[in-house]
Amino acid sequence: MLKKTLLLLSIPVSFIYLKAQDVSVITNTIDVYSNNSINGTSKYNSMAGSMGALGGDISSSFVNPAGVGVFIASDVNLTLGINSNKNTTTLAGSSIGYKINYSDLNNSGGVLSINLGDNSKWKFINVGFNYNTQSIDNYIESAGNPNIQISSNPITGTPANYSYVGHAYNRTGDISKTNFTVGANYDNRLYFGVGLNFHNSYLDQDDKAAFQSGNAISTFDKQYTRFSEHSNGFSANFGVIAKVNNQFRLGAAIETPTWWNLDRIYNQYYKEDNYFDTYSEDRNLSTPMKATLSAAFVPNKNFALNVDFIQGITKPKYKEYGGAEQELNDFFSDSYKNSSEVRVGAEYRIQAFRLRGGYAYQGNSFDNMSISSFNDNGSTSNQSYSNLFIGKRNVIGAGIGYDFQAFYIDASYQNISSTYSNPFLYGVKTSIDPEPYQSSGYYSDPGGTELLSSSSAVSKVKNKRDNFFITLGWKF
Repeated sequence: MLKKTLLLLSIPVSFIYLKAQDVSVITNTIDVYSNNSINGTSKYNSMAGSMGALGGDISSSFVNPAGVGVFIASDVNLTLGINSNKNTTTLAGSSIGYKINYSDLNNSGGVLSINLGDNSKWKFINVGFNYNTQSIDNYIESAGNPNIQISSNPITGTPANYSYVGHAYNRTGDISKTNFTVGANYDNRLYFGVGLNFHNSYLDQDDKAAFQSGNAISTFDKQYTRFSEHSNGFSANFGVIAKVNNQFRLGAAIETPTWWNLDRIYNQYYKEDNYFDTYSEDRNLSTPMKATLSAAFVPNKNFALNVDFIQGITKPKYKEYGGAEQELNDFFSDSYKNSSEVRVGAEYRIQAFRLRGGYAYQGNSFDNMSISSFNDNGSTSNQSYSNLFIGKRNVIGAGIGYDFQAFYIDASYQNISSTYSNPFLYGVKTSIDPEPYQSSGYYSDPGGTELLSSSSAVSKVKNKRDNFFITLGWKF
């Protein structure tokens, strides 16, 4: 249960989105806990995750669990990923680039296929298991702008002016998904599937800014950061694939919200003293339910084309223990829109060789929002942003494979790109006079200096991810 509750002012949500929350809380709600990333086997990644009406790959269970019902042989596989995540951030004409490289066993899974015999219209019952993990490390550093001046808020004495020198959001951690699926094949025409998904995540999040006063440069921490979250969640999905004829297939699937339990530890700073306290809290979050419609064209044994349309049908919602969760829910209710995604993937076979490609496009998760922002000359004005926090996502995939009959090897390349606006520096008083005093500003320690600002600096972030995958598999 939340240990601290914060006051909400009766002003439009678009202007209070940061009042009691760090921006990263909003970003992580979408980018981590509601993430619809394309990360699985090499085949799945090369086709941009577009397999909803095709199936036959263990990672297709993420889109439509009926894909497990398509298997006619048992299968186990292991996928190695080599990943690169680069952010290029621009503010007031100055750019900073930062790249994170990492490698991991991204995906492992298998399907046990049980042949029910020729005398039954139920041809196969298949049981699938898939474990998927990925890094959620992300570092966004914005350049300084000496025209941005913020005055300190001392208890006594004269306020001092601080010039903005730089800012960074730094997130480290991992997220994983364990999937158990049962699929069935009825008369080689209808395929059914149900999946149970167990999610785990841990992350550490920092929000730091540097300011100069006189000749001294000091580092400031955003109120309620650093915070850590260890989380677990559960979701289920259900799906069906139908062969309309030998050339066309249709698929449909529903995934429930993911019900997350978040265990948080965070810092609270005090301007009257040179120290901070550490608090803990539990939060419960349900992420959007999703629906998927798919169609596939398979004119012969050598070519297959699939199209998926994925639509969010609910909004993120926190269980309310106090003002902080109410503020988040008000924000998502007013500003979040149910984003949609289109995926297209194809495979062409030349005897034992496979050539694959795919493209996916996901729309923005938020409506246009207006906030008070710093201009390059240090003045402030209300500005509208169409891509605040999270931007539109484009995914391009390509891959090859070779089937040795019992064994197979696949390789793929994936490029993911997005551009978005990155707000920071906002922090205001959040409590009623006279006590207890609370704010969401930035604090230096030691020193106890507090900086408050009713406006945000907003940098432009271009994110590019280049991923390579190799899958080794065995069919039996």
